[in-house]
Amino acid sequence: MNFIISSSTLLKNLQRISGVLNSSNSLPILDNFLFELTEGNLTISASDLENTMKTSVQPDEAKEDGRIAIPAKLLLDTLKNFSDQPLSFTIDAGTYGIEISSDYGKYKLVGQNADDFPKSPELENADSIELSGDIIANAIDKTLFATGNDDLRPVMSGVFCDFSSEKLIFVATDAHKLVRYGRSDSSASKSADFILPKKPLNLLKQNLSGDEAIKINYNETTVRFNFKNIELTCRLIDGKYPNYEAVIPQENPNVLTVDRLSFLNSIKRVSIFANKTTHQVKIKVAGSELSLSAEDLDFSNEAKERLTCNYTGDDMEIGFNSKFLMEMLNHIHTEEVILEMSEPNKAGILLPSSNENSDEDILMLVMPVMIR
Repeated sequence: MNFIISSSTLLKNLQRISGVLNSSNSLPILDNFLFELTEGNLTISASDLENTMKTSVQPDEAKEDGRIAIPAKLLLDTLKNFSDQPLSFTIDAGTYGIEISSDYGKYKLVGQNADDFPKSPELENADSIELSGDIIANAIDKTLFATGNDDLRPVMSGVFCDFSSEKLIFVATDAHKLVRYGRSDSSASKSADFILPKKPLNLLKQNLSGDEAIKINYNETTVRFNFKNIELTCRLIDGKYPNYEAVIPQENPNVLTVDRLSFLNSIKRVSIFANKTTHQVKIKVAGSELSLSAEDLDFSNEAKERLTCNYTGDDMEIGFNSKFLMEMLNHIHTEEVILEMSEPNKAGILLPSSNENSDEDILMLVMPVMIR
């Protein structure tokens, strides 16, 4: 197996898939990239058993088809220190010896048997949908931050995808905050729902440029994304997602409209003085005046600010975790936001004042912190 390839092209493709690699693996073979040369096309794979990512690249020159596993860290560290130049790879199939020749000299390392590398799962009885990269990128951006980290509730550590013939819905929650992101400009041929883990979503986020079409194939256990020269296969989270619609309050007569950036910056300043355990910021609304306050009784710290707003409803005082509010406000991009509330002990709903895209539907929910 021999091929010649540009060092920068190879490095760029390896960096795209290197996010799959774990720092510590139960199987030594997972510390390697799998190189497969077939009819002049080079396919490189990385895997952590749950996720497999592949990229295809055309070498400048290729002889003899073959397969080998090459140590990932050693190869990446070497390539990072080359200026752009052709590299010649010569691989001995019997000893797994690898020789890399550059303008500067020769480098020898030992690979492993490619047969030990885990095979990518086959997708049987799979459904498919084709989406724009923009839709997936926006869905990930709007939902990923709201996923949970509780090992005892693995279903909440991913993003729930609910595909129907009318629209696509993406949901994330950690039981304290919830985001529902819907798209009415895309639909599936038949209804399906599954839970995507965080890691493949982060890998997609890093590799999407926005305008490409993504083909998604999925069955009950596995999903595969194909775009440009990349293929990402991941195992879905097994379990039933909680009934998220049940926790969204339907009657919210108290409606606050406020400038998003002013609100966000005010929370940032006031929250510095909040209790470090609850991060509680109190919101008090009366007429057209909005008051934000926080205190830490243990250290006698206190802060208060006032903002102008539009408000309809009864005078109200409610407490929220400032970290959750700031995260949500950072993921809404309209000039103004709407905060809908019913009672001080019920969830508040944060919405963009107007959707930039009429096909987009964003709802963010945050649970209150009880005021003592």
